[in-house]
Amino acid sequence: MNTSRRAILRQGTTAALVSALAAKFPSAFTTSAFAEGTGALRIGALNPVTGAGAPYGSGMQKAIILAAQQVNNAGGIAGRKVEVFAEDTETSPPASVLAAKKLIEVNKVHAILGTWSSGDAAAVMPLTDAAGIPHLTNAGATNVVSTKGLMFRFSALSGRVGEALGRMVAQRGFTAVATMAINNPSGIDIVHGFKTAWTKLGRHVTSEVVYQPNQPSYRSEIQQVLSTNPAAIVLGGYLPDFTVILRETRQAGSMAKFFVPAWTINQRMLDALGPEATQGIFAYDYVAALDSDAFKDFAPKFKQATGSDPADNYYACCAYDMMVVAALAAAVAGPAGSLAGSMRTVANPPGTMVYDVVEGLDLLHQGRKINYEGASGPIDFDANGNVRPLFKLSEARDGKIVYVGQVFQDY
Repeated sequence: MNTSRRAILRQGTTAALVSALAAKFPSAFTTSAFAEGTGALRIGALNPVTGAGAPYGSGMQKAIILAAQQVNNAGGIAGRKVEVFAEDTETSPPASVLAAKKLIEVNKVHAILGTWSSGDAAAVMPLTDAAGIPHLTNAGATNVVSTKGLMFRFSALSGRVGEALGRMVAQRGFTAVATMAINNPSGIDIVHGFKTAWTKLGRHVTSEVVYQPNQPSYRSEIQQVLSTNPAAIVLGGYLPDFTVILRETRQAGSMAKFFVPAWTINQRMLDALGPEATQGIFAYDYVAALDSDAFKDFAPKFKQATGSDPADNYYACCAYDMMVVAALAAAVAGPAGSLAGSMRTVANPPGTMVYDVVEGLDLLHQGRKINYEGASGPIDFDANGNVRPLFKLSEARDGKIVYVGQVFQDY
């Protein structure tokens, strides 16, 4: 009974969101008669509208729909329209599986776009592999792997993020550093990557703690970490757990600096804990290609459509690029071709660089080779479907998140 009630509530929430988006972007949603009769490109937008990924998920969904609208307004993909089916992962693997099964079995989607957390993506990947459809994701954990080459990752492996963190922490002069990781693949990969880079620099981690999610208190784990008196703590986790950990660390009398993924903090958290407690949090994150032609083209359209600045939501930029690459790949593959097999054809060099989906479709119609450069950064997939994104560093200063600068473009 409870499970059914939660499912009904989830469907109701998603349906309300889709209804609102459909009113905002009517041409992105084709009728069921069209989908059944003319072979629309059916896209599953599977995003974290609620849960830990909620600060990003709604924008991701809207970005996918915006890109689909642009394609449809330009006449579609050789006449084929794009139909978007939006579902909420709830940042929960069980909910993600239920939503993915609906998208695959009921909506018959040709691709799933926009899973955010590694746990959700890992849970969904066997379903997309079994269905033989591409899975475009932001998941960074190494366990998110397609056995059929159908995964395309739009942000870096978590381990690589950790390696870059190691170099950054060293450059800022810290030597006594501990680690804390939430017990999931993403958190563990981040701190493992950090330890790898830290060890290569001839240093050692003072203490290592893996903690369970959804605990009301982390005092015992914090006590273990602080027993080695670290000057800094590298943490791989999420906003709910880090909020508790930071508060209890300060209550324990430690002012150790924290180096965390940017998705573990937001302005509401800084306001709740206050500037003294949050001073000196360093947040490391991907950054969109803010100076690129693609971002400059996308940003005003997204802001006009949603009222939000995509510079504040890197993952919305990624989701937009996911939809663009999928549409361009569909133009190359045709209705009967391999969508996954055409991803690198439109995203990797050589070819004429394009920053706009309509321009790309036009050049492909002319028989030209293209190389799409995205709003989120260069979209050049390696053999494993990975890309090399851009990074930035921010710091909590006087209760505000302050952008420090772009740190690494390579790792």
